[in-house]
Formats: sequence, structure tokens, C-alpha cells
Amino acid sequence: MEDVKELLNAAEEDMEMAAMHLEESLSRIRAGKANVHILDGIRVDSYGTMVPLSGVATVMVPDPRSITIKPWDKSMFKVIEKAIIDSPVGIMPENNGEVIRLGIPALTEERRKELTKQCSKETETAKISVRNARRECIEKLKKSVKNGVPEDVEKDAEESVQKIHDKYIKKLDAMLEAKNKEIMTV
Repeated sequence: MEDVKELLNAAEEDMEMAAMHLEESLSRIRAGKANVHILDGIRVDSYGTMVPLSGVATVMVPDPRSITIKPWDKSMFKVIEKAIIDSPVGIMPENNGEVIRLGIPALTEERRKELTKQCSKETETAKISVRNARRECIEKLKKSVKNGVPEDVEKDAEESVQKIHDKYIKKLDAMLEAKNKEIMTV
């Protein structure tokens, strides 16, 4: 009986990890408003070590259309600018000697549609992870019958894992819908 609970808990944990990964991936997609998370993937060379941008500078959102980056060390300006230009963020940094400013341009209709497609792909990847967790759990449950778990317990556990699966699929769909609404809002 404990094995069944452990299998269900492991499956739910895997599904939760997929949801957390999707949330992180969606937060990095630019939606027309300034968001410091779009810079999360950027790494800069700080004295021979690649570190996140937030590890060498203060990153702030002073208004909905811009992000400011204030390096702690003045020698980092060029390195940070180069890292931003080389990144997939697609925004040209402006340097005034004190701070680096990123102006967030308004999204075109075409770009909005591209971003919603990208969000849909990310969500589909997360759904595949959730389905895989369900499938693996069901396979392990079927094997557990051979190890002495009663069939009715196994069937009940299969229903439980299906309910958990459905809950996470709904959660992923809600996350996608919220992000698409954020992207399409002008």
C-alpha cells in the first residue's frame, strides 16, 4: 500500500516540476511590458567566471517600458552590453555612463502571434512531461500487481493518477491562457 502512495506522490512531484518549469519559461518570454525575468538567461564574464547578470549589477524596472541595469563595477559596462546584444532578448542597450537602459518596444501584431506560438510550444512540452509522468506511474502500478498489490487498489490508484494528471493539465492551460492574455493586451 505504501508503494502505491509513493508512486502517486512521485508522479505528482514530477507533474509539479513540469508546471514550475513552464512558469519559469513563460516568465522569460517578453510580453511588451518591462520584466526583469527576460534577462534571467543572460550570463556575463566577471573576472573569468560566467555569472548571471543579477550577480554583477542591480536590475530594476523604473517604468512599464524600460529596464535599468546599474553595474556595481564600472568596468562591467562593455561586458554587460555585449552580453545583452548577443542574447536572444532582441533589445539594444543604451549606456549613459551611469546606467544601462533597455527600452522595451511595443510589440507588433505579428510579434505577438509569434510569442503566443512560442508559449504554446512551451506549454505542450510541459504537457508531454505531465503525460509521461502519468504513463510511468501507471506502468509501475501494473508491475506492482505482480508483486502482490490487489488489482482493485491498482485500479483506484490509476484513477487517482488520472485525476492528478487532469488537475495539472488544467493548471498548465490556465498558465498559457494568462500569458497569452498578457501578450495580446496592447
